[in-house]
Amino acid sequence: MSMTKNPLTDEIKALIGMTAEKVEASPPWGIEREGLRIFTNAIMDPDPRYWDDAFAKTTRYGAVVAPPIYCSYIGRKTLAGTEDPITRAFRENPNSDGIGGVRDGGPDQKGSLPPVPTSLKRILNAGNEIEVYKYPVLGDRIYSQAKYSQIQGRITKDGTPMLVVTVQTTYTNQNDELLCILRASSIRR
Repeated sequence: MSMTKNPLTDEIKALIGMTAEKVEASPPWGIEREGLRIFTNAIMDPDPRYWDDAFAKTTRYGAVVAPPIYCSYIGRKTLAGTEDPITRAFRENPNSDGIGGVRDGGPDQKGSLPPVPTSLKRILNAGNEIEVYKYPVLGDRIYSQAKYSQIQGRITKDGTPMLVVTVQTTYTNQNDELLCILRASSIRR
């Protein structure tokens, strides 16, 4: 077994707690019915509280609501005439793992965190968790703010260095009401 140095450098440790600027994740007109319909069809959730006004009025929400995870997807919509981020990632790196370079908007994209300064390039999804506080409703404008909540360095049994990076994204509406907190972890190897 080879012993490798822990990849968690002081430079990487300095990123823990770093918070990006708060940005609007939804289009300027907010959550709209057609986008919500497309999303609920895509996730195959037929719950009438997401589309049926009459039914939704009888629920504790009193109106049509969006699934809580909608917040995390609304900002990823690629507008017509703009380049798809997956296409860009594979053009820039034909060996892309389909994650690196796709989720990271780069340091110039509003609301982005700086890249983790590491030579570890392979990325694996290590899981997500979501805390739901309030369901978004039609017309809500969604804002997001990301931060590096945790970064851990490890050496595997075979001596391979890895980082476990957790980004916490807080989603609020136009009234600054907390909708949900998403924690997305990835492994860098």
